Amino acid sequence: MVAAAWISLTEWNLLAPAKWVGLENYADLLTDPETADVFLHTLYYIVGYLPLVYVGGLAIALALNAALRGRTILRGVYFLPVITSWIVVALVWRWLLNPSNGVVNSVLAWFGIDGPGWWTDPAWAMPSIILASAWKDLGFVMVILLAGLQAIDPELLDAARVDGAGWWRRLFSVTLPLLSPATFFVIVISLINGFQVFDQVYAMTGGGPGGATQVVVQQIYDLTFRYGRAGEASALSWLLFVVILAVTVIQIRGQRKWVNYG
Repeated sequence: MVAAAWISLTEWNLLAPAKWVGLENYADLLTDPETADVFLHTLYYIVGYLPLVYVGGLAIALALNAALRGRTILRGVYFLPVITSWIVVALVWRWLLNPSNGVVNSVLAWFGIDGPGWWTDPAWAMPSIILASAWKDLGFVMVILLAGLQAIDPELLDAARVDGAGWWRRLFSVTLPLLSPATFFVIVISLINGFQVFDQVYAMTGGGPGGATQVVVQQIYDLTFRYGRAGEASALSWLLFVVILAVTVIQIRGQRKWVNYG
């Protein structure tokens, strides 16, 4: 981090000696419309990814928390994508979402639906990455939330049931409030990972088509290794760090109002 801070104050192409430029890199980035674009693309990813991965992980955790036969095997099956290489996952999803002969569009065609261009279409490229990311990370969220569910005292749920509370009422009035510490952890980690999204973008679209999926870390990579502007890349890294830090601090302060540790 210290080295990146120093490099961010220089002009360096990784080959020639670095040239001191002070805050010029930061000024250039803050006035460059492309910087705003990559942050907006990253935010778009987070807004689509976070609700999907949380709701999906919660649904699986609730299902596997019940007395199901073979639930231990199912937990392992749902966790497998988490430990799978992103390159493998990206190749599988590129195949599934292939506009010409992919499985998803083939299934849609059976129902008379003309499937979108997915990762080849600027409008659908980011949703394609969001789908792949949520599928891969569902198992991680499921494990955390499942641990939180198993820590809830069953007597509290039984008492609510005796009082006439239905399943949905127990979920929103008992389960989710008591699950808030696990939810807080998942949200913090998922947001940090979301701001640093790179592997799936690099492997599935490379930031395209037409820059539609160019996110912050992909821009840092391109600035460094494609354009030889390591100083700007380091400055952008520090801007990203400041954003992540600010968002995390806001979450830590805000959790006092809705996270129940009792």
